Amino acid sequence: MSPEESRKLSASLEDYLEAILHLAAESDCARSKDVAELLGVARSSVAGALQLLCEKGLARHEPYGGITLTRQGRTAAEEVARKHDILTSFFVTVLGVEENAAERAACQAEHTLGAEVIGQLLRFMDYLAAGSENGHDIPAGFRRFCAGSSPRSRERAGPE
Repeated sequence: MSPEESRKLSASLEDYLEAILHLAAESDCARSKDVAELLGVARSSVAGALQLLCEKGLARHEPYGGITLTRQGRTAAEEVARKHDILTSFFVTVLGVEENAAERAACQAEHTLGAEVIGQLLRFMDYLAAGSENGHDIPAGFRRFCAGSSPRSRERAGPE
């Protein structure tokens, strides 16, 4: 499967790939029961998604057996997980969003933001890290700004 084709995966199938990747990291393969539990879906939904992933050459699944990712499936799953991690880190570290809320937002955003936006976010976080090493903690300054300004005071200040 080409990178172009993997971009055509639905958000739901990307979630299944990411779940299989994480579950298989704990053992050699994932089980459909565990995928269903992790994603909060019915096992019949997992069966349908697995059929599609197998047809696309992204996963292997023997009836009553474990689920593994193909090389192409692993690459696609790792890209989804990478986006998720970058977004979660940005939301928590830079914006000061609570971890659970950041996880939920990252899960939604990872399916819509392209490689260019994710790449720029990663570069921006590298920039912030370099600034912190030089004594300029921009995320901490932003969090202080947010804590010290009420929505009403921002309204009075008008648009920037």
